[in-house]
Amino acid sequence: MAKDRSGDPPAPAKGGTDPVQGASRAEIEAFVQRARTLGPTKEAGRRGRLIFALDATMSRQPTWDTACRLQAEMFREAAAVGGLDVQLVYYRGFGECRASGWVSNGERLAQLMSRIDCRGGHTQIGKILAHARRETERARVQALVFIGDAMEEALDTLAAAAGELGLRGVPVFLFQEGGDPVAEQAFREIARLTRGAYCRFDAGAAHQLAELLRAVAAYAAGGIKALTDLSTRRGTAALKLLGQLK
Repeated sequence: MAKDRSGDPPAPAKGGTDPVQGASRAEIEAFVQRARTLGPTKEAGRRGRLIFALDATMSRQPTWDTACRLQAEMFREAAAVGGLDVQLVYYRGFGECRASGWVSNGERLAQLMSRIDCRGGHTQIGKILAHARRETERARVQALVFIGDAMEEALDTLAAAAGELGLRGVPVFLFQEGGDPVAEQAFREIARLTRGAYCRFDAGAAHQLAELLRAVAAYAAGGIKALTDLSTRRGTAALKLLGQLK
């Protein structure tokens, strides 16, 4: 996987639009219920590490601006908790898959993402999973968050990669944009094999997605205590996630 450490991705695309329809409450709750299988977040005295991976192919262009805004909210929440390093990974175009360095400043990472534009190409989820495995072999990764809308790879191959990641204790939180059944099957299987969680969302689920991302970030950064504090301040998804993890 190419490493993008220059901090200068391509210029942002223009004209992205926000989504407008939401995921069902049952799907949101099912996502939270899956999160109950998470183990301890990090070793005492060490910063949590979270990989935030994105499908940046052309089909995601209509909601790209919303994704940028939501991840910025997640990073700000993580920064408020403290103790979390985040790495941005994305794929697009013909075999292009890049990873930033590990960043503790959420605003800095948000700036990096804002400079990425969407380009046509096939999915490269297998590369994301393999990258996460290599990273956690170097130093423990607490969680992988992936947002995408399609899957164009061999499911058996992805399942094998997910199984290896699961054996290393890295849960994958998958957020599916739209309702493609092939992608849903693959995303659910990856979540199952890594003891992670899956949620399908459409346009108006922006608020629910933001809440769930904040909860995941808080948990990766500070464990149960951070989630408890977040649920006191915001409730909703954080409170539900907390209830499943206790």
